[in-house]
Amino acid sequence: MTEKQFIIRVYAIIINEKKEVLLSDEYVLDTMMTKFPGGGLEFGEGTIECLKREAMEEFGQSINVVSHFYTTDFYQKAIFFEKAQLFSIYYFARFNEDIHFKISDKPFDFPNKINGSQSFRWKSIDDLTIDDLTFPIDQKVAELLKKTH
Repeated sequence: MTEKQFIIRVYAIIINEKKEVLLSDEYVLDTMMTKFPGGGLEFGEGTIECLKREAMEEFGQSINVVSHFYTTDFYQKAIFFEKAQLFSIYYFARFNEDIHFKISDKPFDFPNKINGSQSFRWKSIDDLTIDDLTFPIDQKVAELLKKTH
């Protein structure tokens, strides 16, 4: 990447009946990270379409996007790309049916550190801190989530 570019990421805020939010623990680009489920917008895709595609890729099941929660409102340099600015869009979402994928009770619950490894876990919103998340925009979203829920 030689020219300045924008990178757009779209994430789901999924809250269960116990007031816990779903977190994704991942090993990607040789980096351990905890974030909200979701991923990168592809050219020609709308943000909600992106999030539904990401849900099928990550969970293997569909979600219903309920409402917009937050869009990055400050400058955030992309961490993995030299000349890029990151925008992240967060939506409240819920599953269309009971969860059919594994939910762990511990972070990074995958057998090997292989790029693309991922596990999911619930975290109480009351106990959620910015230190639970890896990236600055997710950390801001965690603070906003605690204020509103």
